[in-house]
Amino acid sequence: MTSWDLELLDRRQSEYVARLLGAPVVIEDLSWELVDTKVLHVRVGDRDFVVKAAPLTNHHIGREITAHETYTEPLVRLARTGQLVAADRAANILISRYQPGTLVEGTSHEFALDVHEQAGSVLRAFHDQHPRLDDEYEIRATERANAWLDRKHRIAPAVEAEARLVLSAYRPASIVVVPTHGDWQPRNWLIEQEWVRIIDFGRFDFRPPATDFCRLATQQWMEVPKLEAAFLNGYGADPRDDHVWLMDLLREAIGTAVWAFLVGDVEFETQGHRMLEEAISRF
Repeated sequence: MTSWDLELLDRRQSEYVARLLGAPVVIEDLSWELVDTKVLHVRVGDRDFVVKAAPLTNHHIGREITAHETYTEPLVRLARTGQLVAADRAANILISRYQPGTLVEGTSHEFALDVHEQAGSVLRAFHDQHPRLDDEYEIRATERANAWLDRKHRIAPAVEAEARLVLSAYRPASIVVVPTHGDWQPRNWLIEQEWVRIIDFGRFDFRPPATDFCRLATQQWMEVPKLEAAFLNGYGADPRDDHVWLMDLLREAIGTAVWAFLVGDVEFETQGHRMLEEAISRF
């Protein structure tokens, strides 16, 4: 534990924290080294908070603020995520209630049926808000996938050519979108006394509900297929459309392979390449 250091964040962000929390004690730095978001577990008296901040060029804080201000209330009510305390979009910072627990990823809970069933139930509570028909989502998603391929990457030329061919042949149609997390997987789940909680809404957006299944379908469910049935049991339905789901997996794979290369995450990049070859083979 350390005393609050004004240099932990930029001046405007540090002043914002000091104005709201005084001089909190830093319990732990929870930041992920590959990205520029600062995540701090801090304490004021007997109250614990999470401070998240990033440079203004980082758009994930703004997405998370939007999620907390508009759509996380059902999960807060169920004690499944931390409540927003305060936020400043201009300073790119938010403060939320700290959630106790251990990250599920890398523990025995990562492949536990009950954990996946809970995660499915919590996701359904999040998805069951403000559905709407979007005439352009599939067009935008496909354009983004092509834009990823336009950036620097290490995808083999033949694989890239096949991916572009599939993308160009796709005929997008209108689709129902809902509030989505964007990175629904064990690295964003906490567990405490068998209770699953959710963190990190930095990729929040309105998307088709099935897109929140992509990370699990290409990771944990491949290793332990029974987890998929448990998750769907908790979710209560399967929102995946056979045709669109194949495109979801392809676009997810492209984004994973390119993004991981750009941030230097070799292990995740390798996973992205595997996902991409598997996605293309389904066509």
